[in-house]
Amino acid sequence: MSENQNKPQEGQFQIELPQDKAQGEYANFAIITHSSSDFVLDFARVLPGVPKAQVRSRVILAPEHAKRLLMALQENIVRYEHEFGEIKIPNAAPAEQGPRTIAPFNVGNGEA
Repeated sequence: MSENQNKPQEGQFQIELPQDKAQGEYANFAIITHSSSDFVLDFARVLPGVPKAQVRSRVILAPEHAKRLLMALQENIVRYEHEFGEIKIPNAAPAEQGPRTIAPFNVGNGEA
């Protein structure tokens, strides 16, 4: 292996994944808020019979990075559905009613 193969190419960088982060954090609920300068994504785990969900992770993004994340998710969902089939979202609100948060199961009165 040449010496150049061990070094990042120009314009590229390496990403380190620390062992304590490698297993990830499961979340089945997200709350997204924004200001003029930031998007805040709070990820929580909602469990049946547990009245309170705790935020497990918070990610704060600049607006342009939020848009890049949206585009990357969109691209990956298209690839996923091409390979595995359409992702179905049960109880999704019709588009004319506007966006709605979808809980992983009924929470309280069924609204999220």
